Amino acid sequence: TGDGAYAAEESGKFLRLAEICEELSARQERVLVFTQFREIIDPLAAHLAGLFGRGGLVLHGETSVAKRKGLVERFQREDGPPFMILSLKAGGTGLNLTAASHVIHFDRWWNPAVEDQATDRAFRIGQRKNVLVHKFVTSGSVEEKIDLMIAEKRQLAGELLAGAGEVDLTALKDDELM
Repeated sequence: TGDGAYAAEESGKFLRLAEICEELSARQERVLVFTQFREIIDPLAAHLAGLFGRGGLVLHGETSVAKRKGLVERFQREDGPPFMILSLKAGGTGLNLTAASHVIHFDRWWNPAVEDQATDRAFRIGQRKNVLVHKFVTSGSVEEKIDLMIAEKRQLAGELLAGAGEVDLTALKDDELM
């Protein structure tokens, strides 16, 4: 509504997040939650703290490089916090967060490679658990269109790069390239 108020009971995403995180809390599993919107981070953190019964960590573009290392170390500890919320761009590269067994993309980013890089924070060398990835999409919204565009990009990339060997794009004729 633009008023800065976020009522969890009025949001399908917050309700679904609660369902998932209540199960994770009961199993004492940890989660990474990615969002592209800085303004949703504080309401997400408050909501998740209520669900898990304790606070988590937040990393976004304004988090200093020196502080990031400490946040990662705290999350990775065996007694670390149950969740970490990351802005998609700030959390997309250079972080090893293998303590998480779930990754939630709270809102979709138009570039699938950015989402993949974010997801890969939990899929790193040293990961010993299965990691489940949840991608939230609001039906009938621009997110649904973004989701469709991502699927089309992935299909196109798969068609171009699949096959017996590598494709030499410079050797293709114009009509093949088109």
